[in-house]
Amino acid sequence: MEGVMQGMQAYGAGKAGGAFDPLTFFQQPQTILRLVCWLFSIVIFGCIANEGYVNRPDEIEEFCIFNRNQNACNYAVGMGTLAFLSCAAFLALDVYFPQISSVKDRKKAVLADIGVSAFWSFVWFVGFCFLANQWQVAKEEDNPLREGADAARAAITFAFFSIFTWGALTLLSLERIKRVSFEEEYNKLFVPQPTPPLA
Repeated sequence: MEGVMQGMQAYGAGKAGGAFDPLTFFQQPQTILRLVCWLFSIVIFGCIANEGYVNRPDEIEEFCIFNRNQNACNYAVGMGTLAFLSCAAFLALDVYFPQISSVKDRKKAVLADIGVSAFWSFVWFVGFCFLANQWQVAKEEDNPLREGADAARAAITFAFFSIFTWGALTLLSLERIKRVSFEEEYNKLFVPQPTPPLA
C-alpha cells in the first residue's frame, strides 16, 4: 500500500500541502510533454506570423502563403496562440495541483485537463489537414520566389506532431484520473472520519 501511495504522489495525487520541488516537477512526463506542446505552438504561430504572408513581385499587398487563403493563416496563428496560453495555464495548474487538498477539486482539475488535451489534439488534426491541403493546392505563380516555404512546411510539420503530443497528454491525464479516483476510495476506506460531538 505504501508503494501505491508513493506512486500517487509522483503524479500529484499524494499528500496535499507538500513543498514544491522544481526538479521532480520538470522530470514528470506530463510536464515534459506540456512544455513540448508549448514549444510547438510557438513554432507554429511564429512561422506564420513572421513568414506566412507573401506577394508577387508586381504586387504590394501580401497574402497568406497557403493558397492565398486568409483563413488558413488565421487558423494557424489563432490556434497556436491559444494553445500557447492553454499550456501556460495548465503548467500553472500542475504547479498548484499538489496544494489542492480536496480530492473532488483534484478530480475536476484532471477532468478539465483531459477535455482540453483531447480538444487540442482534435484541433491540430483539423489544422494539419487544412494547412496541408491549402499548401498542396497553392499556385506556384502566387509565390514564384518560394518565399516562406520552409516556414509553411514547418507549421504543417509541427501541427502534425502536436496531434500526438496532445494525444499523449490526454492518455497521461486518463492515468492520472485513475490515481485520483483511487485516492478518493482510499480515503473513504482507511482515513478515519471525524466523529460528531456528543449531545
